[in-house]
Amino acid sequence: MPRFPKPPAGSWTEHYPDLGTDPVSYEDSISPEVYELERAAIFTRAWLNVGRIESLPRTGSYFTKELAAANTSIIVVRTRGGAIKAHHNICRHRGNKLVWDDDPRAESSGTCRQFTCKYHAWRYNLDGALTHVQQESEFFDLDKERYGLVSVHCEVWEGFIFVNFAQEPEQSLREFLGPMVTGLEGYPFERMTSSFKYRSEVKANWKLYMDAFQEFYHAPVLHANQSPAQYSKAAAEAGFEAPHYRIDGPHRMVSTSGVRAWEMSPEMRKPIEDICQSGLFGPWDKQDLGPMPPGLNPAKCDPWGLDSFQLFPNFTILVWGQGWYLTYHYWPTSYNTHVFEGTLYFPAPRSARERVGQELAAASFKEFGLQDANTLEATQSMIESRAVDRFVLNDQEVLLRHLHRETAHWIARHERENAVTP
Repeated sequence: MPRFPKPPAGSWTEHYPDLGTDPVSYEDSISPEVYELERAAIFTRAWLNVGRIESLPRTGSYFTKELAAANTSIIVVRTRGGAIKAHHNICRHRGNKLVWDDDPRAESSGTCRQFTCKYHAWRYNLDGALTHVQQESEFFDLDKERYGLVSVHCEVWEGFIFVNFAQEPEQSLREFLGPMVTGLEGYPFERMTSSFKYRSEVKANWKLYMDAFQEFYHAPVLHANQSPAQYSKAAAEAGFEAPHYRIDGPHRMVSTSGVRAWEMSPEMRKPIEDICQSGLFGPWDKQDLGPMPPGLNPAKCDPWGLDSFQLFPNFTILVWGQGWYLTYHYWPTSYNTHVFEGTLYFPAPRSARERVGQELAAASFKEFGLQDANTLEATQSMIESRAVDRFVLNDQEVLLRHLHRETAHWIARHERENAVTP
């Protein structure tokens, strides 16, 4: 896959000539046929993040993940040897879903010594080997070694667990991530043990929500009500532009400056922010996390706000300058629906005030996320009308061009490789 050089200052789009500057089509967000191609070309071939190792703290810890885009459910588990492994969540006997609680469609988690099927009590150890068959003598020449769980390629990078459903992945996980993303190595992800999670079912294509978080052109307008009127008016008139965009292989990032809320005049803040000493950018009292990796804050902003790394196809790591990070996942469920997950990670709070400050930051994020999501169904409904079939993008929306171009690239390659020769 091609990688792009870091561009010099100036217009960002012009330094990625393969992306062009023409109006773009959103057919890939309204076509059931394109969605089916994405499932085959992308979600069964790319590395997909499914969680973090903190969710698997001890031997036997596991969680399941429902992946409609890959048409499967998986079990991710920590084995007795300490390895992280993934298996398709299906019993080898009659195909029952192996691990589930009350609702077989819901995800589950827990700790166990082995996995036992609810249907006929076949048992598998944590490595996926079949260890017990009820009334084994009733079967015909059954070789248990041949009927272990079907494994899924699984690798861990910086505590993030990724899976790949290809028969043989084209690249190792680290090769797939490339130098821009691996430039985050050394960030203290493992210290961020205080977390808050939101999940929402969105009636819009998954790429449309990714687009909403790939530019800040909308921020002074869409989020105006979150700021005092005089500040919002001035911000909307002045506009906002991030100082750095970068594309590397299938991945993208945008870096932006920030604000020191505690240095703003009191009338520019909300009373709850003064009480909790926190807000959207996180708690004001930043913990000392040590030196940051070289891949952060490439524009050397002071103050620095955040860096948003969009990992193809559907995963975002957003690192805040105030010493915390969050992740976004966009899991397709159809051509015009998806599940959005947002998880915020903070260092362990040192006081009750710090804990409350983290909760305020999480609540502020939820409000902003709802505002971003609020436009999506309106967008989806109207682009499905096809009354307009080309849409203009500005220079700040260069990452949107790349996501849709990259999606088309993976589909085209899949079609070439699977073309039927007469």
